[in-house]
Amino acid sequence: MTPWGRAITALRLLERDPGGLGGIVVHARSGPVRDAFLALLPPTATRLHPAMSPETLTGGVDVAASLTEGALIHQLGLLHRDGPVLLGMAERTPPLMAATLAAWRDANPKAALILCDEHGPDEPPPPIALTDRIAFHISLDGISRADIEDFPVTEPHPGSVTVSEATVEDIVHLAVSLGITSLRAPTLALSAAKAHAALSGRDTVTQDDIIAAAELVLAPRATRLPQEPPEDNPPPTDEEREEDPDNPASQTLPDEIVLAAIATALPPDLLGKTDSNMGKSARGSGAGQRRIGNRRGRPLPARDTGARSSDARVDLMATLRAAVPWQKLRHSETLGNSNPIIHPSDLRYRRYEDLSDRLLVFAVDASGSAALARLAEAKGAVELLLAEAYARRDHVALISFRGTEAETLLPPTRSLVQTKRRLAALPGGGATPLASGLHTALETAVQSQRKGLSPVLILLTDGRSNIALNG
Repeated sequence: MTPWGRAITALRLLERDPGGLGGIVVHARSGPVRDAFLALLPPTATRLHPAMSPETLTGGVDVAASLTEGALIHQLGLLHRDGPVLLGMAERTPPLMAATLAAWRDANPKAALILCDEHGPDEPPPPIALTDRIAFHISLDGISRADIEDFPVTEPHPGSVTVSEATVEDIVHLAVSLGITSLRAPTLALSAAKAHAALSGRDTVTQDDIIAAAELVLAPRATRLPQEPPEDNPPPTDEEREEDPDNPASQTLPDEIVLAAIATALPPDLLGKTDSNMGKSARGSGAGQRRIGNRRGRPLPARDTGARSSDARVDLMATLRAAVPWQKLRHSETLGNSNPIIHPSDLRYRRYEDLSDRLLVFAVDASGSAALARLAEAKGAVELLLAEAYARRDHVALISFRGTEAETLLPPTRSLVQTKRRLAALPGGGATPLASGLHTALETAVQSQRKGLSPVLILLTDGRSNIALNG
């Protein structure tokens, strides 16, 4: 299948069995191709944004109506609507929203979730809690508008589709050969094979259905190349399969036909993945460390706990939602008071999530004991860490200590060339003022933290200190 053909096939299979397949993860940047694919979704699809609050998703207390009517009135959330749910910028989904959507998906057997994934090569993918529950992972990258074509619609099989135990075992063995550790993947692949058979008008799963399920469900989750059967072991004959049907060698998959079909749908960064689950090998985006504040950043759900200092800001709407259910009881205790009664336990404080840049503080031991054996190794290790820091757009600072005191060779900077030049010219010899090196590194880290950075101290030394802090 072509990339556009996979996308259309996945959408039709999802319409056939939304509960068993879960949804689609669409990896594509915003553009006409993605717009053409999203235009094929039902008009009843509910669009979500990662910054939506839990009350918007699941509903809550309608504060205005409750205060007006004098009774507790609830409002429904967006997840109570019928039809599929479309989440844009899914790679930015916070953990609380991911958990809410995962619980909604598990509680609604007919719910379908479409994730629009726009993450780049150095950015984290959408939460594994969502992608692991979704069968289809398709990519629209590299597709032009000329590649968009209509596919003939076939009449689906109205009845149920049967599947043999051997086919189930084949799908499981195929998932294992691709290095897939998720237990949901074979189940989703089996549902996709049954939906493909029904969409093709068949009442039994065939090899064509297994190939389609492998391309759409298993191939995007692969973490290693599948192993072809060895040539010196010929496939078993029909008589051998009948004599020993439980023998794993009697399975018909994976064979060269299925492997060739899967190879066309394997992710391009397959060799860069480890032999683990797809989401566990994700790297950081380099955007910085998340910090919780009360002044600026992306809004988070209000909480009744946290820093109740003088600069804490009260979230009025969240406070009223917490106080409304108790108004009838509180008014019965205080007759004649019709105003809202707010207790300290009702207060909810605003929270924001901000991103801070990282700073790597390298403290390198350049004393005589380290220079004789390990200074060259330390320089090589620092250069490797510098390359990773440059890829993550981190700040770096270089401190060396030798003789009687430590010296800041390079203040916090993002210049990789300047750092390498200072590191190459680093001399060795003298005593080991380890205390001075630690003190200077700590001062650099504290100063950078006051400027909004997130410091990390990297110490390279043999630990043989012989000079006190006073020199």
